[in-house]
Amino acid sequence: MSERPETLYKAVGGIDVLHRLSNTFYDEALADPLLAPVFADFTPTHIEHVAVWLAEIFDGPADYTARLGGHQALLRSHLGLSITEPQRLRWMELMTAAVDKELPDDELLRRRVVEYFDWGTKIARDVSASPAGEDLGDPGPTPRWGWDGLR
Repeated sequence: MSERPETLYKAVGGIDVLHRLSNTFYDEALADPLLAPVFADFTPTHIEHVAVWLAEIFDGPADYTARLGGHQALLRSHLGLSITEPQRLRWMELMTAAVDKELPDDELLRRRVVEYFDWGTKIARDVSASPAGEDLGDPGPTPRWGWDGLR
């Protein structure tokens, strides 16, 4: 049995796979009647930003922090969206399907990635209930997610 790559970033196959994952997910999400309102201000750069965020979360390059504002910017981008629990659950359904389609056929890898999304979407839902522009304080550095979950 071969040893697993040290990071989830390496295990998923790097930034190209995370781009494909984001594209596959957003192709479905933007057409979904329940989710489309959440993405009313969607631009194609969103897909790039999500892939870069995931790369950093999964212990790849820290480009989201270096170029896009880090954890604070990610959280602020959800302010005022008023994401409902049914929307979060639908998001999870579509992302889980995208994970199954785009990630390597590795049950533990897929489970860890989906666990991250479950954790992260709960935070996004909670933050989205606050109005745009609200001061979130210092959320700390970008979290990292590994083979054992949040590190």
